[in-house]
Amino acid sequence: MATGSETAAYDVAVPAGAPLLEGRAALERGEWVAARTAFETSLGEEETAEALLGLSDALWWLGETEGAVRCGERAYAAFRRRADLVSAALAAVSLYFHNRVSLGNAAVARGWLGRAARLVEEAELAPLAGWVLLMRAHDSGDPVQSERWAREARELAVRFDDVDLELCALSQLGVSLVEMGRIDEGGALLDEAMVASLGGECEELRTVVYTSCNMISACGEVAELERATQWIRASDDFARRYGSPHLYTTCRTHYGAVLFATGQWEEAEEQLTAALESGRTAERALYGQALARLAELRLAQGRSDEAERLLEGFEDHHTTACAVAAVRLARGDATGAETALRRRLRDLDAHERRGPYPVGASARLEEAAVLELLSRATLEQGNVDEARGIAERLLGLGELAGCEAIAAVAARASGRVLAASGESEAATAALEQALAVFARLGLPLEMARTHLLLARVAPGRETAVREARAALDGFEQLGAGRDADAAAAFLRSHGVKAARSGPRGVGVLSRREHEVLELLAEGLTNREIGERLYLTRKTVEHHVRSVLRKLGLRSRAEAAAYAVRHPERDSATN
Repeated sequence: MATGSETAAYDVAVPAGAPLLEGRAALERGEWVAARTAFETSLGEEETAEALLGLSDALWWLGETEGAVRCGERAYAAFRRRADLVSAALAAVSLYFHNRVSLGNAAVARGWLGRAARLVEEAELAPLAGWVLLMRAHDSGDPVQSERWAREARELAVRFDDVDLELCALSQLGVSLVEMGRIDEGGALLDEAMVASLGGECEELRTVVYTSCNMISACGEVAELERATQWIRASDDFARRYGSPHLYTTCRTHYGAVLFATGQWEEAEEQLTAALESGRTAERALYGQALARLAELRLAQGRSDEAERLLEGFEDHHTTACAVAAVRLARGDATGAETALRRRLRDLDAHERRGPYPVGASARLEEAAVLELLSRATLEQGNVDEARGIAERLLGLGELAGCEAIAAVAARASGRVLAASGESEAATAALEQALAVFARLGLPLEMARTHLLLARVAPGRETAVREARAALDGFEQLGAGRDADAAAAFLRSHGVKAARSGPRGVGVLSRREHEVLELLAEGLTNREIGERLYLTRKTVEHHVRSVLRKLGLRSRAEAAAYAVRHPERDSATN
């Protein structure tokens, strides 16, 4: 994480050659490839701490986090050797964030936190004390303590006129309040930090990344998806100019989940694939979370075999419990789904009992997801009374959490149980309540699934057909193949012709894929495409494969020829 004071590392009295100056200027302009080239040239002439730090920054922006960490470590050591403790402490701050958030390595990150804290204390670097407090707030699992540290960090930021620290601390304070359930209060602070950073108040571009990632993560964890979507759109210009601000593995995972929930599946796949790629060296919890979200997307697309393969080796990991259960339900293994869900529910209950931290909003949301799936699994085994008890617990959780998304999930679970008990009128009322909330939150997949449930409990054929058509339209638009098949089968059972049209958009490229196709036509390699679009090589490879599959082509050469013959024909319209 860069700081507003990090330019101190570039201002020491050492000879600056032309490549080093070029690299600094390129970083300021956000030209990451040019910066990398300049710093690599400078290091070829002489290895300096400044060039190493600059190369670390450029690599981070290009998504090459491991390389950024290696260069940052060497820069830190070089600063220490010449007793430049300010620059060394700032390098340690960046290394904390790279390891903690990008790579998910909490132990190494806390080592860097401790090192930075010791340097600041022993060398009496008072202006940097706020950054140590920010790291402590970010690292804490206790939102109450995190709030205290974030407030102290902000006070020091104001005292020492460090606007980047002030905005990061304000954002972190918002995260802490949201996690405590004070969503309106915390969301307002997150909004304020985003406005200020995107509006140009900060000195460092990575402050925009920090506030953006906090916003997306906090919104994703408490299902504030409308707020997240609005900020994603607001930051589009920044993303296009400097590359995606969602460079962290955790951010990409949350961002992908938000895009999936709100029906932007092409973009969701891009972010989740990137999260898996950047998170391969991360701890299992971080990697498992990205795997689970992509598996859920694959399952929704009707690609259950791929979803199951993604989860291989992670079936017993706590981050994948809901995804594993959903796959098992899709396979007709309700007993296996129940086993996975009850194991996770026991873990959540034990955590709530033992502390030491308050149960946060994100844990409540996960508990709700577990309970809804568990209610389905028990119903499919014919245990209506047990499913009723689970639905009642879910309703109580919704009231306790004060979260609309949980309330909607609870209402839908209750509707399923009431329908199974033959109480069609009450089931319809509960499902209508759930549908209204899902519509207000802008969750198209959940809306379509609720429409299909309403069709199954409808009192008459006309209403049943209307609800099923709404479900089918929603599934088709999203590309939810398996659910669309179920809706079409229901319509046919009611004497309605319902041949599947296939998901809209098949064969039509997304905006990003069209950009890749245009660059293929120019003869660029995957690396050159990645540098042009600020994408990693693996992400470019994914897009190239998708372009070939959608257009029915066999090679890059055929894709290039197609682009020449059909300019603009398959660009995305949305």
